[in-house]
Amino acid sequence: MCSFTVPPVVLQLFVLLFLASPATACTEQEKHNLLRFLDGLSCDGGLATSWHNNGTDCCEWEGISCNGDGAVTGVSLESKGLEGPISLFLTNLTSLLRVNLSHNSFSGGLPAELMFSGSIIVLDVSFNRLNGPLPELPPLITTNRPLQVLNTSSNQFSSQFPSATWKVMNSLIALNASNNSFSGNIPSSLCLGSPYLALLDLCYNQLSGDIPNTLGDCSKLKVLKAGNKNLSGILPVETFRVASLEYLSFPNNGLQGELDGAHIVKVSNLATLDLGGNHFSGKIPESIALLKRLEELHLGSNNMSGELPSTLGNCTNLKTIDLKINNFSGDLGKVNFSALQNLRSLDLMMNNFSGIIPESIYSCSNLAALRLSANHFHGEISPRIGNLKHLSFLSLVRNSFTNITKSLHALKSCRNISTLFIGTNFMNEAMPQDETIDGFQNLQFLSMQQCSFTGRIPTWLSKLTSLKILVLSNNQLTGPMPSWNNSINHLFHLDVSNNSLSGEIPIALMEMAMLKSDKPAIYLDPNLPDLPIYMNPSLQYRMGSSWPELEFQQLLWRDPTINLQPQEPPRARFV
Repeated sequence: MCSFTVPPVVLQLFVLLFLASPATACTEQEKHNLLRFLDGLSCDGGLATSWHNNGTDCCEWEGISCNGDGAVTGVSLESKGLEGPISLFLTNLTSLLRVNLSHNSFSGGLPAELMFSGSIIVLDVSFNRLNGPLPELPPLITTNRPLQVLNTSSNQFSSQFPSATWKVMNSLIALNASNNSFSGNIPSSLCLGSPYLALLDLCYNQLSGDIPNTLGDCSKLKVLKAGNKNLSGILPVETFRVASLEYLSFPNNGLQGELDGAHIVKVSNLATLDLGGNHFSGKIPESIALLKRLEELHLGSNNMSGELPSTLGNCTNLKTIDLKINNFSGDLGKVNFSALQNLRSLDLMMNNFSGIIPESIYSCSNLAALRLSANHFHGEISPRIGNLKHLSFLSLVRNSFTNITKSLHALKSCRNISTLFIGTNFMNEAMPQDETIDGFQNLQFLSMQQCSFTGRIPTWLSKLTSLKILVLSNNQLTGPMPSWNNSINHLFHLDVSNNSLSGEIPIALMEMAMLKSDKPAIYLDPNLPDLPIYMNPSLQYRMGSSWPELEFQQLLWRDPTINLQPQEPPRARFV
């Protein structure tokens, strides 16, 4: 049998020619529409130059993708510095499937032709300056549109949130309209027209009224967020029949009622339950133990009461427990915290809990933030707190703890601690002068105010080389102000007012660079008590994430139990 072997060099040439064979170039009409879209911009962010440098085939242009016929199917121009209106020429691309114009400065309205396109399945115009109403359903459109993902978040849209629009959005899977100024009610037709909806985010708008019970018709819903609005009434029981729910979030509204244990168990896939900042009352139901996948529980700033259910310890996937500012009471010892090995944040501030800190809390090896301030805890801080190797934030303010010396020796084992608020405890005890108190190398914020401490300002404080804020006010400290050396060169707020100190202010102290800085001080916004704030002599940053998804190294919480007011330029306060 004769055989024929292709020489390797010929085979390689054939492969190269095959790979180099051009796909069908875009049509002149597609190219024309894209260029006219570009012409309509007041700022193209250099896109015109980029497209020009990539030749005449628009399928090769930056951010443009085509199918095999040379028709434009994708426009991905996010974060390109584009400014101006969204031109209708974009809507002439009849094969367009995906449009991403996010993170630019587009202004004007959103063309209805884009929302109700007969081809587009993904439309993302988030983080722009689009305004006006969201397009309502045009009367001539009666058939279902293919749109699956619509993201209009973080714009300046206003007026009534559309209701008829969703009647033809049968394929819609994700709708994010958060961070706008929409008004009116959540439309009851939303789930009736879009039964496959899996994500609905309406946070940070001006919507009001009751939550429609028809949300229970969204049987595929996984994420439901409608926080920071003016919603009122109760949370409809129909909401809990959506067994697929993983994220249920209605914080900072005017909702009321109680959590019904019989209903809450129906959403067994729930990973996040956020109902903080409402008017809910009653107890946490024992049946919460059946939410085996629960990772975040936010019920803070409500009117809830009673003891914590012992079954809470069965939610072993919990990472965050936020129950602050309620009327919860009782002894925490009934909850087996040692089972919560994933717990990173526990916030029980401003309740009526009593007793000692349960030993089981010290077994939460991943705990990074613990806030027990403004309760009725007493006793000594256990040396076992040193087991919390990841602990970075601790606030015990306004309780009845005793033995400050033993407490500091216990806390020095928490090597990662950066924020320590222990004021209004240890009443009338002597300020520890023990030079063996050390180990606080990462401590940046220390408040020991309103304890009526006696004695002198201790020299061991000079070992806290990372310290930025020190508050020792409202005690009974005496003697001279120590001559701080340059080892605390990051300190920019020092408050020793309302003590009985004597002598002159040391020159070395007044020469500390950060204390004498004339840069404007950051401030703590009293209207945002739950937002973490980065502390810096001249800068303030806010993060959108909730406690404790935090970078604790530079973080200070606005804690209502702390009377810390750095609203003046960085300085030392002595009187």
